[in-house]
Amino acid sequence: MRLIIVGGGVLGTMHAWQAIRRGHEVLHLERDKEARGATVRNFGLVWVSGRASGAELESALRARELWEEIGTEVAGIGFRANGSLAVCRTPEEVAVAAAAAAAPDAAARGFTLLDRDETRAVNPALGGDFTAALWCQRDAAVESRVALPALRAALAASGRYQWLPGREVRDLNDSGVRDDHGAVHVGDQVILATGAVLTGLVRELAPNLPVRRVWLQMAQTAPLDVPLTTSVADGDTFRYYPGYRGPQLDALNSVQPQPPVAAEHAMQLLMVQRLDGGLTIGDTHAYAEPFAFDQVEEPYEHLVEVASALLGRPLPAIRRRWHGVYAQCVDPNEIVQRRRVGDNGLVVTGPGGRGMTCAPAIAEQTAKELNW
Repeated sequence: MRLIIVGGGVLGTMHAWQAIRRGHEVLHLERDKEARGATVRNFGLVWVSGRASGAELESALRARELWEEIGTEVAGIGFRANGSLAVCRTPEEVAVAAAAAAAPDAAARGFTLLDRDETRAVNPALGGDFTAALWCQRDAAVESRVALPALRAALAASGRYQWLPGREVRDLNDSGVRDDHGAVHVGDQVILATGAVLTGLVRELAPNLPVRRVWLQMAQTAPLDVPLTTSVADGDTFRYYPGYRGPQLDALNSVQPQPPVAAEHAMQLLMVQRLDGGLTIGDTHAYAEPFAFDQVEEPYEHLVEVASALLGRPLPAIRRRWHGVYAQCVDPNEIVQRRRVGDNGLVVTGPGGRGMTCAPAIAEQTAKELNW
């Protein structure tokens, strides 16, 4: 078949990857000159640890396998199986971590509860004051700012892939799509993976999608002069991932409320070291539109304070700050929204904070459902 993929982010690119691997031809359209959405504004985390038990965890685990396979073929994505540590500083946080490490699916996630000395053996850069950590050996990372060009170069080597940026699709018809240059592109099937762009053609074709947009702030520091051998989260991460729900989390929320700034901005600390040594840190969450167009300083101050406390040393200076927006499915029983449109189209959107993690498995499932 000849497939038209609309949207140059990780979800669209992984659909292109699946199509090429199955022997099809792909025309890949992107409205900007280069993808500039959530895919390049994230941590690059392949985050198994906090996923909800059941279908979401299964998708994350399958995607983790696929990321590793892709990483062996495309070294430029910077895949590394570095794992993660959710660092605990209070008895209530340790109780949540202990419950997760004792859960029936703990082995599938690669969970181990470590004391302080064991944690420092895994990640010596953590020299601050903490009690324990939940180690997830299945977590991994890729380089989000360079992964997409590397993947596209590998796809182009097939001779069956064309990347056409700077084209916004305006119309879906029986033969394919028409873009804003007036060009008509012919294909057998069209995948619309436009991320947080839910207006225009997507709204026209698939109104009332159960999807919301989420706004967040992040930053990147100058290089840390020692290796951060794992990704790192603080105890607040337990509050924002469904895999940790239970009576222990209820007790944490009751006994240990978040600091005001963290609560106001729905914050957790996530921290991963880039290949150049810098640290990506975040993040915040805002759900009510219209979103702010400016960035607020207090959340960054909180992140620096928490990260420095876990490292036991001042955090390197922040060199970049940015915000991003991603689309999140609001149906808790669905990982992503798929909506058939027209005779030959499919809208795929709303993976939320799971996009970088689950995109390979989401695309694989699409390929199976459409009999590619």
